[in-house]
Amino acid sequence: MMGLEYFSFGDLWSPAFMIFMMVIVVLYTFVVGPWRHHFAGSAPVSASRQLTFALAIALLYLTQGGPLSLLGHLMFTFHMTNMALAYMLVPPMLIYGIPDWLWRAAFGGDFWKKKIFRVLMNPIIGLLAFVMLFSLYHMPSNHDWIMTHFTIHRIYYALLFLSAMAMWWHVYCPIPEWRRMSHMLTLGYIFMSGLLLTPACVMIIFAGKPLFGVYNDPEVWAKAMGYCVSGDPAQLLSQFEGPKFFNMMSATDDQQLGGIVMKLLQEGINVAALYTVFMQWYRRDRSRDKDSVLEPAAE
Repeated sequence: MMGLEYFSFGDLWSPAFMIFMMVIVVLYTFVVGPWRHHFAGSAPVSASRQLTFALAIALLYLTQGGPLSLLGHLMFTFHMTNMALAYMLVPPMLIYGIPDWLWRAAFGGDFWKKKIFRVLMNPIIGLLAFVMLFSLYHMPSNHDWIMTHFTIHRIYYALLFLSAMAMWWHVYCPIPEWRRMSHMLTLGYIFMSGLLLTPACVMIIFAGKPLFGVYNDPEVWAKAMGYCVSGDPAQLLSQFEGPKFFNMMSATDDQQLGGIVMKLLQEGINVAALYTVFMQWYRRDRSRDKDSVLEPAAE
């Protein structure tokens, strides 16, 4: 399927990473289950939250070490799909899946009061950090350089994920007293995140030629592939002659489709976030109105 049959089980599924992610899910299950009594203020975690967490870890695995990760080295469309899933869908799922009492145990006490942490968790810094990291990464020369330097690639992806978590934290903050924006500001925050990412997507969609050597230049592609598959990269060139072997479209069409997919997924996720935040705002105000009606009039 789409050329995946040419790669080994290890190349497709990254067994070590798979085991690591499975361990995380198992530990989470024990922490929110039989071990939760060791945490102050703990309460049962609903099945929907536990399922959301498990699905988030599964998506993160598939996009960073599973078949989708390998496909992301073969076609730009899959690369952008992975970016949307890993950095725009997984973070809010993780924030929702982890209960408030576990967040308090991890980051409560004096940790939240530290100046450096409060600065880094400023909503504006979180938003700008993610937008800048995402946009700089998709400048053609930066993208090819990062993709062909393994250590830099891993560090950059880790920073992208942390900045994405920081950005989405302010949208779905599970701790009321840690929330730093009103619901109205949060709606504007979500809108701005989509607006600021638009230039990078537009550049990709409307480029009249292939921008990224990883998906167009056989030598650059082979070097990038050398970090995600076993064997000699030179054998990849002799066997497949470059990324065109796996791509059903021209490099330009693949690039444009990738930009469109990224923008559509981002806007869909943002619309869902806008709806969720608005409904939280609406329910809170309705609850306050009901409380004021039920209060006895002062004599």
